[in-house]
Amino acid sequence: MKQIKILHTADWHLGKRLQEASRLEEQKLVLEEIIDIANSEDVDLVLLAGDIFDGFNPSHEAIELLYKTLRKLSKNGQRPVVAISGNHDSSQFIEAPDPLAREMGIFFYSRYDSIIPTGKLDSGIEVVASDKGFISLQLPHLDFPVRIILAPYANEVSLRTYLGEGDRENELRKVLEEKWKNLADQFCDNSGLNVFLGHFFFVKEGTTPEKEPESERPILHVGGTQALYTSNIPSQIQYAALGHLHRYHAASKSPFPVVYSSSPLAYSFSEAGQEKQVVLITGIPNEPINYQPIGLKQGRKLERKKFSDLPSALEWLENNPYSFVELTYETDDAIDAATRKSLLQAHDGIINIIPQIKNLGIDQDQQLQVKDLEKDMTSLFKMYYQSEKGQLPNEALLSVFNEILSQDDKI
Repeated sequence: MKQIKILHTADWHLGKRLQEASRLEEQKLVLEEIIDIANSEDVDLVLLAGDIFDGFNPSHEAIELLYKTLRKLSKNGQRPVVAISGNHDSSQFIEAPDPLAREMGIFFYSRYDSIIPTGKLDSGIEVVASDKGFISLQLPHLDFPVRIILAPYANEVSLRTYLGEGDRENELRKVLEEKWKNLADQFCDNSGLNVFLGHFFFVKEGTTPEKEPESERPILHVGGTQALYTSNIPSQIQYAALGHLHRYHAASKSPFPVVYSSSPLAYSFSEAGQEKQVVLITGIPNEPINYQPIGLKQGRKLERKKFSDLPSALEWLENNPYSFVELTYETDDAIDAATRKSLLQAHDGIINIIPQIKNLGIDQDQQLQVKDLEKDMTSLFKMYYQSEKGQLPNEALLSVFNEILSQDDKI
């Protein structure tokens, strides 16, 4: 029996910026790299596990990049691509091109009440079965179908409308587990390859949760429920392809792999030093899946560096031009204008310059006390900034902070 080869990727965040720095050119390069991997590995199917865009209203450039990339990934309709929405995506926007995209073998899914129509495409790819949150594909050259439970990110509206209310402390895990189990019991027998495609925060029950990346808006925590458990995924599944956490890792390896593929680029400095990857999956029905990460090389590295003198900093910056840098500079006082100018002129990828005051002693009187909570927000912000940065915030920063406070008062 011929094995299927599947490429798992996620968290493209098209249109993402690193503060003021655009990442679009890097995204073009790394997506071409993913296309090359899919072609060189002769992949049969591509899974995109959410956070396709970085915002609900993506730019024209980001939209154009997505469509061009998916057309190439689908080999003009010969290779199916299945994409779900993440917490950064607009569910309506993601599904809008679906009727046209399906003709190219590209299947978008973002709403829990949607049903992908069954039928055969001109390429020979056939949707042999579908339901709310499920699709079964038959590829012309394979002897078995590929069943996919579709689990896009569920925002508050879809949770209320389709997933019920009840005790919101425990309802999310219970309702989703029951929904997925019903789909698996109905469709996922041993005669096909069974896959789960989701964009949620999953952990193995009893383990320490993986920290969410700084670039993520907090994913919906319903009534204190901070994560779903890998055990909520049905036992019939052979591989769970996940998105949301940006580091490649398996949340669980038994009884089947539950894997985050990673984002294709580092999108926050908390991801500095991470190798970005896609995952190649091979398998047949009713047998353990084989999977392996494939490293991605394109894109600027994100670096967190600390220096205590200007010559060392300038030498490192000169030797590492193709990077984005969060630079911490140790100093006896605030960084003087000449030093800051020299650093910024030496490298076009410096995002932050953080002063670290040497021999900073914060005595007990400077620590935040319970009684301080009665102080106004500006005073608390000054105390926090002093404890973190070793100096008081300047007037420009205080002005921005106060403007934010005034906007909050109007809401």
